[in-house]
Amino acid sequence: MGLTGIQIFKMLPQTNCGECGVPTCLAFAMNLASGKAELDACPYVSDEAREQLAEASAPPIRPVAIGVGPRAFKIGGETVMFRHEKTFYGPPGIAATVLSDMDGDALDKKLREWNALQFERVGLNLRPELVALKDANGDAEAFAAAAKKIAQESEFCLILMTENVDVMKAAVEVSAFKKPLLYAATGDNAEDMGNLAKESGLPLAVKADNMDDLIALSDKLTGMGVKDLVLDSGAREIQQLFQDQVAIRRAPLKAGNKSLGFPSIAFPCEMAGNLDVETMIAAMLIAKYAGIVVLSDFRSGNLFPLLLERLNIYTDPQRPMTVTEGIYEIGSPDENSPVLVTTNFSLTYFIVSGEIEGSRVPSWLLIMDTEGLSVMTAWAAGKFSGDIVGTFVKKCGIADKVAHKKIIIPGYAAAISGEMEEELPEWEILIGPRDASLIPKFLKDMAK
Repeated sequence: MGLTGIQIFKMLPQTNCGECGVPTCLAFAMNLASGKAELDACPYVSDEAREQLAEASAPPIRPVAIGVGPRAFKIGGETVMFRHEKTFYGPPGIAATVLSDMDGDALDKKLREWNALQFERVGLNLRPELVALKDANGDAEAFAAAAKKIAQESEFCLILMTENVDVMKAAVEVSAFKKPLLYAATGDNAEDMGNLAKESGLPLAVKADNMDDLIALSDKLTGMGVKDLVLDSGAREIQQLFQDQVAIRRAPLKAGNKSLGFPSIAFPCEMAGNLDVETMIAAMLIAKYAGIVVLSDFRSGNLFPLLLERLNIYTDPQRPMTVTEGIYEIGSPDENSPVLVTTNFSLTYFIVSGEIEGSRVPSWLLIMDTEGLSVMTAWAAGKFSGDIVGTFVKKCGIADKVAHKKIIIPGYAAAISGEMEEELPEWEILIGPRDASLIPKFLKDMAK
């Protein structure tokens, strides 16, 4: 972000209309400066100010959108070198490769197998996004047929991989609606590929032999009006690729080099002889700093660690993962079922709910918004005090669902029981176990 909140505020209409979702233009300006709002949310900003703000507020690394539908995603948009400085924004896409000469039935089977690779983690569905279709023999008809099949019959987004412009055109004609990434513009075909990407409005990958050539190609294509680029330095050796990835990230952030201000793509599938080594390379690239990593195949044992690594790295370190405040039914509880309360830190919720489910005692679990803090931290911060929890219990509506007045609080928050009794004089406050693993025994003993 090139401008401070005050500098942005001076360019806004200063009507304090609230239509942007915040009460004042100053608050909106601060949100813009911190990347928490979009300029389009203000309906009254002048065209001149919009143009200036759009340019000044654009992240150093351009965000690039790929695909449509449930697996559409954006890469890029980064503003820092290191996650602890702020956060990373554009989680890298993970792709696997198919050849254009693959038999239709075999491709169907492969897509079904890959689509089944979805994993639940802390309430999130983790899955890969991309299929990279590689031109096997220059057959435009076969390439287009495979592209059409993947685009129409699967949720996966597409990377179209060919340096033959005629072959690429054939595939774009039948799959442009899926907004595929075109790979790749090179020194030999940059003008034709650039024109195709510009006419079709699709993102374009740039492949060079080294960083100097990459800068030259990037400048040429942006000069043609192609805005959405993805960069491939051409390195296929681990040390050189690592250095290139760091250089591509550092150049726009630290030196203001707009030629390299785009996300990158890398190919572990071209750097190893087996999927395990590819996975190791991909793990390095997810951390440093690829926008897309392309593997030769998807297998659950290789894919899940990469998805989990990506989730951890691209989770905002300043914003804990949370679940929604409310009443959660576990195991079809009735009016006589026990009632437990805890915080909305996602890990706390999934551990506690899992133990309750494992107990096979149907229960009501009250989740209170503590801004994503765990029980101990929320209690220490004054966000899980007895009066606050008591007020939440009264307002959440659980009293209408049960015939008793008993509520179980976490053992680590036993100190709040007195305040809760004052806030909820008709309720019996029960102190649960300090360790979640003891919840099943506690609930079973209660049920006796």
